[in-house]
Amino acid sequence: MIENQKKSVVCKTITCITCPIGCRITIDFQEGNLRITGNKCRKGEEFAKTEMTSPVRSLTTTVRTSFAGKPVLPVRTKGEIPKGKIKEIMRELSCIMITEKIGIGETIVSNILGTGCDIIITSNLLKE
Repeated sequence: MIENQKKSVVCKTITCITCPIGCRITIDFQEGNLRITGNKCRKGEEFAKTEMTSPVRSLTTTVRTSFAGKPVLPVRTKGEIPKGKIKEIMRELSCIMITEKIGIGETIVSNILGTGCDIIITSNLLKE
């Protein structure tokens, strides 16, 4: 007798980054359903669902300044952005030049590329 077994469309193993445990989570995606195993808490399950449906990331980088002694300043997203937009956002940030003395928490770009997320300064180097 031959059994008709359904094959997983996607089987992926990820490491959860929502807490220090770092669970190894296995995600089987079959016929529109997610089967998540290996998580030790609810946060891991939510993380896995997000990773499979619409992954997001925080972004940290630098932007150029017009100040000779401080040619770049560190910046980050104020929240999370779609993973697929990281390269496009990096291109946008490469065109920015800080010309004013600004400090920690100040916004340099609001709602970058329509993501609903601001880019903020993470240093007081220009305020010193």
